[in-house]
Amino acid sequence: MSRLMILFLAFFLSACGRVSQDTPARPERPARIVSLDYCADQYVLKLVDRDRILALSPDAGREFSYMRAAADGMPTVRPNAEDVLILKPDLVVRAYGGGPNAATFFEKAGVPVVDIGWTPDIPSVMENTQRIADALGESERGAAVNEDMQDRLARLKKRTTGETALYMTPAGVTTGPGSLIHEMIVAAGLTNMEDQYGWRSLPLETLAYEKPDVVAAAFFGSRTNHPDAWSPMKHPVAKAQLTQSEVVSLEGAWTSCSGWFLMDAVEALAGGQTQ
Repeated sequence: MSRLMILFLAFFLSACGRVSQDTPARPERPARIVSLDYCADQYVLKLVDRDRILALSPDAGREFSYMRAAADGMPTVRPNAEDVLILKPDLVVRAYGGGPNAATFFEKAGVPVVDIGWTPDIPSVMENTQRIADALGESERGAAVNEDMQDRLARLKKRTTGETALYMTPAGVTTGPGSLIHEMIVAAGLTNMEDQYGWRSLPLETLAYEKPDVVAAAFFGSRTNHPDAWSPMKHPVAKAQLTQSEVVSLEGAWTSCSGWFLMDAVEALAGGQTQ
């Protein structure tokens, strides 16, 4: 910990009195909310009125932020202790912002924290949404978001012809079972061509003699990628998939954080059709 951080913390604690060693209680309806990263921003912007948001992350308005339009004009804060604590929030919301020790640090400083958490499938996204909404004092809004997701899933016209799909990114990465991307592919009625668990490089040897029916192409329009960097997508076999298969472009904002907005990607993969 830097000397500046130590001096700041000493000042903050002396001003606020003794810090409880217990996890601070969350207010039933927090009124001074700070979000530390763009994954947390999505939930805060969706579930909370603007007048209860002290600050969002610096990435709240970026192209990979689904709720970027709602973030327009909102104050932002860097995800470090000095900048956040000076705002005197009554709740901090985070997925990764502030680093791995952020939750412990803020709670020791008397500020309760809501961690977004990891969701491996669509039911867990709904459970997570409700948990976060409850912590924000907006249970009804969380229930409404989940009801809309369930309605969209019920009306979804899935593909039924046994087509295969392969998730591809400019970095040449794909994923199989055990990931939320896989669950989205299956929810659309497609079979994931990648049958190995976890995240891995594109299977170039397989693609040399077998192509997917559908390419789920993510982030290819993003300005945050480095087009000159080498990746498996530079290989001619990988490039060929973008011309030989049906390509469904997935916006980065649909898939970069696990949330209700994944339904946009599911519907796109299903062909954009609902019953």
